[in-house]
Amino acid sequence: MPVDKSDQRVQQMFGEIAPRYDLLNHLLSCHVDRYWRWRTVRIVQASTDRPILDVCTGTGDLAFAFYRRTRGRVPVVAADFCPQMLEIGEAKKRKAGIDGGLTFVEADAQQLPFDDDHFQIVTVAFGLRNVADADCGLREMTRVCQPGGQVAVLEFSMPQRQPLRAVYGWYFRRVLPRIGQSLMRNSQEAYCYLPSSVGEFPSGQALADRLRQAGLREVCLHPLTGGIATLYVGRK
Repeated sequence: MPVDKSDQRVQQMFGEIAPRYDLLNHLLSCHVDRYWRWRTVRIVQASTDRPILDVCTGTGDLAFAFYRRTRGRVPVVAADFCPQMLEIGEAKKRKAGIDGGLTFVEADAQQLPFDDDHFQIVTVAFGLRNVADADCGLREMTRVCQPGGQVAVLEFSMPQRQPLRAVYGWYFRRVLPRIGQSLMRNSQEAYCYLPSSVGEFPSGQALADRLRQAGLREVCLHPLTGGIATLYVGRK
């Protein structure tokens, strides 16, 4: 049965797990997610002072990484349609003592409230597969990116080599939902949803082709940690 990715269901589900979303991500990935974001902001580098946009930002981890990488000299906008996630992102911003340069905005990736050709970089990390119409989300990301700018997608993928492929599949199907349930006893559904959503979402050249169909060129793939995650980068 296809995964239900309706806007209402996804928004409600991530709202429920928002209070411990960061902790769960770090524990479930053994903190490797930090490295993936570290790599992303070094591969996708700002070249001007035009702003950067991170969509489906959650609590803003990738947006914070870009802010730190640019030392606050480039405006960063962090957009998500889940208010509970944004509230936590704002709290992290206050705790970090950031007054300006990083802005949280409530917005749907399928209808971004920004002008055409506005951002030098547009990114999404582990969120595109949760968008009801992922192709619409990619088109919107491309629309708001300036000509010559970069659109980047960081997403889980399926390792191609054994035994990592088998171990990865077993971990996602069997272990991850149980860890999630032990930490968030009322939200097992969210951590059963995760492996299903990853399994159904395209990866590798199939996802790269979707970026090209959205209007991007020079699409490159950067497999991370044996292909458990992949960074896709295209230029408008």
